[in-house]
Amino acid sequence: METYSFLREFADSWMLLMLFLFFVGVILWVMRPGSNKTHRDTANIPFRYEDKPAASEEARK
Repeated sequence: METYSFLREFADSWMLLMLFLFFVGVILWVMRPGSNKTHRDTANIPFRYEDKPAASEEARK
């Protein structure tokens, strides 16, 4: 079997299945019960320093 035909058959069958399972795994990982706090914190990054600008790197040390 030539290389192209083998890779084409592999991509059409097993690789498609593996990528689908990876996609479902990522969706389940994102929707897990403990991730709500992380998502909320990330969504609020633009509003973190609403009253005053962020401190410079030197001021934080």
